[in-house]
Order: sequence, then structure tokens, then C-alpha cells
Amino acid sequence: MYLALSAPETRPFLEQELIRALPGSALEPLGDSLLALKRPGDWPETRAALGLTAFARQWMPDARSFPVPSIRVAAEALVTGLIGVIPDGAPWRLHIEPRFGGVEAGRHRCGWIREAVVEQLRKRRRSLLKGLDAVPRAMTAGTNGACPSIPGACPLFSTGESLVQLLLVSPEMAFLSVLVAPEPSRSQGWVSPFPSGEVPVAVDKAAPSRAFAKLAESELRMGRAIRAGDTCVDLGAAPGSWTYQPVQRGARVVAVDRSPLREDLMRSPRVTFHQGDAFRFVPETPVDWLLCDVIAAPERSIGLVLEWVRERRCRHFVVTIKFKGHDDYAQLDILKREMPRHVESFQLLHLCANKNEACVFGTVGNGPLKDAG
Repeated sequence: MYLALSAPETRPFLEQELIRALPGSALEPLGDSLLALKRPGDWPETRAALGLTAFARQWMPDARSFPVPSIRVAAEALVTGLIGVIPDGAPWRLHIEPRFGGVEAGRHRCGWIREAVVEQLRKRRRSLLKGLDAVPRAMTAGTNGACPSIPGACPLFSTGESLVQLLLVSPEMAFLSVLVAPEPSRSQGWVSPFPSGEVPVAVDKAAPSRAFAKLAESELRMGRAIRAGDTCVDLGAAPGSWTYQPVQRGARVVAVDRSPLREDLMRSPRVTFHQGDAFRFVPETPVDWLLCDVIAAPERSIGLVLEWVRERRCRHFVVTIKFKGHDDYAQLDILKREMPRHVESFQLLHLCANKNEACVFGTVGNGPLKDAG
């Protein structure tokens, strides 16, 4: 059984998404933010579909029920099950998350279970304890293009890293999923390095608007950040939240909009303002980043990002697809079908910072890019 975790308000849309992608699959809602998928026969097709579910923030492959009669007994059983499965001394992550009752009560119980697991490892398998969460807690420059100015950054899975997920659905019952290396690395894009696939929404009161949080979250999920010296095009830039963040990092931005940005950004030597239609703009030379949070019909934004990656006008991209209601969500299937032909990697996701929208972000590749004209 495969478990998908979503935001409570989007679980029905995840179900519809999976029905379209995997017709005939057995789906069972297990709560307002949890959906069980019975594994159908054609596994390669299923795996590809799971990697493109916009409304699933986390997947738990091969999940099984795991009784929690008490904190001590649960910790003993978990450690017993991991001995001989997780390689001694190798890095592994342990995500213990709640999906029941009050948030704080569930978090306290998860914290106590984790403490008991650590104590059991200390007594029974110190070599496993040595590898637990043996990864940096923040991205550093030079690692996947990451930038240390992103707080709370979480590195992507390494090829030698395993992942253990324990999801408490009541004080006495949980689901357990164990992915032994190199499976977490192979499954990046649908198995998240963030517990429950949740990323705290960024806050910066100096930004022109809260929209900057979508770009910050996309960078974290990519494991790649805009850096000093990068070149960016920000389409539909006003008032400037998606220009503000790269400028703060020392990047150069061509901001395109019919309306001007906030005054301080208009004065910035790192910003070149181009007054005009975001959908008609073509850079003179390829850029490092395409950024676009423009308010437009979903088909226009989908067509725009596909044109940019097909013409190789950028190396990386973050584009928001906005919706008026719920009826247009199936248009995201166009991106699922077309994007793999033109990019090295991408994700399509309803972010924690998104409202009635989704973001598509990824990397075109390291090959030569196409000059305009």
C-alpha cells in the first residue's frame, strides 16, 4: 500500500488526479489529508504517475500498519525492525509525524517516540544511531547550487541515504514506511526530504508582498537557489516580490510588467525594468532563471513555461499556474505529459505557500541554451 499525504483542502483533488492518471486503481481515503493507493499491476507506470501528483506533498511507499500500544513498546519494535535493514553507520533520516487530534498533542507524542528510539539505539545499536540524521541541517553554497541565505533548508537525499517514516494516525496506531538506500534518492520528486512534505511558509516583512514565499519554497524543494551573479527574468513582476529575493542575493533581474515595481526595486542597479507584455517578452540571450507569478488563465501560463523550456531560454524555472475555481486542475496534466520531453527534472506541486494555484519548477539541463532569434 502506498500512502499519500496532502493538505486537507486538496485531498479530494488528489483523488481525482490519481483517478485520471491511474484509472482502475483502488483508492481509499483514510482521513481529510491521507489517501491510500493499492498498488496496481503496471508498476513503472504507477511510479511515473506518483512523481507527477501535484496535490500530494509526501508519499509513503510500501506503508504498513504499525501498532503503538505505548511509547516504549513502539520504540523497541521500530528499532528491532530496522536492525539489519538500515546499513550500520550509513546515513538515514527518521520522520515521525502526527495526523490526529490537536497538533501540539500529536507532536509531543511523536517527540517522545523519537526520544525513546534514540535511547533504544544507544543501548542496542550505536552504529545506527551514528548514521541517524547524519546530514547537514542547512544548505551551503556549492551543494546543489544551494544558498546559505535560505533558512531551514533541507538537502536532497544522497544516494547512500535511507528514509524511515512513521505517521501516527491515532495515539495507538501508525503507518510505517522504510525506504533503504538508494531508493530515497531515486524517488526524489515524489518522496520528499521534508517531514510530511511540509515546508513552513517563509516570512519577510520587507518583501513587497507575501508572494515571495512561493519562490522561496520552490527553491527549497528543488535543493537549488538563486545565487549572486545569476541572471533572472521575472515575468509579471509588479510589485516585485519575485524580483526582491534574487536582488537580495546579488542576482541580476530583468523585470517585465506593464506596471512599475516598488520604488526601491526600480532604483536598484541589479534590476532592469522592461515595460510590456510578459507573454511577448523574449530575452536577448538565455538566462539562468525564468521566474513567473503572473495573474493569467492557466492555459496561458502553461503555454508560456512550455515555450521557454522548449526554446531553452533558461536553465532553471519557477512558474505559478493560477486557477479561478477547481474545474481547471486537469489542465496540469498537459505539463505532466509535455515537460519530460524538454527538461532534465521538474516538480509540479501545490505548495504550502500556494492558494488556488500550483507551481512548476525545475531544471532544463546543462547543455547549450538557445539564443534569441
